[in-house]
Amino acid sequence: MYKILANTIFLGKDVHFLPECHSTNDIALNLVRQRQADEGSVVICDHQTKGKGQRGNLWQSHKGKNLTFSLVLRPDFMDLSEQFYLNMAVSNSIRRLLQDYVPHLEVKWPNDLLVPGFGKVGGILIENTFSGKEWEYAIVGIGLNINQLEFESPNATSISSITGSLFELEELFRLLITQLEQGYIQLKKGKWKEIKSEYLMHLYRMDSWANYSAEGKQFSGKIVGIKADGKLQVELKDGEIAIFGLKEISFL
Repeated sequence: MYKILANTIFLGKDVHFLPECHSTNDIALNLVRQRQADEGSVVICDHQTKGKGQRGNLWQSHKGKNLTFSLVLRPDFMDLSEQFYLNMAVSNSIRRLLQDYVPHLEVKWPNDLLVPGFGKVGGILIENTFSGKEWEYAIVGIGLNINQLEFESPNATSISSITGSLFELEELFRLLITQLEQGYIQLKKGKWKEIKSEYLMHLYRMDSWANYSAEGKQFSGKIVGIKADGKLQVELKDGEIAIFGLKEISFL
């Protein structure tokens, strides 16, 4: 059972635990609509059966082995054009904690967490609700492979698979929520440059030439930055800087 946290200011003061659910993001959004959750609320599930990933993929997780949860935030202090900063702040917070266990953890644009040479250990999916042109809620879904040892995808792995150790999920959850709150407060304080700099410092393939594909064509490129709206900036061999949105480029 995941309990209300005593060592945070607002995040995790309202915890909704479910032994099993289809998607913590969907549950969190429904609770918000029913006025049963607000900023700081957390929905966590022991077994998520239809967790959502980017590009419509399912996030597969074994019962009682991983951390799958969603945060309810109200980032109405941010302009909609800057919403990717929330993604960066969340990614930074998770990486800061997990790097104590897997030092070479990197963030793969836009929001995967991976250890080069081992595979993907987690992912983030942020789903937003708006009221007109105002940002109302952000439902931050987080899935982390912790103690799971077998995967259907050859690209997936876990912290336990890499380290050879098993982890106490409730303790790791408490540490993560504390770190996530600190990252969100950093965002609220307007530490934009620091957040982006940290994200880019640990961005997979940053400043390295690698192969990609877009519009059915393969090419060599070098990631050189991220725009405020989250689009990827890639330098091409001719020196041109190409801009790509979420579904416009694939890593090869």
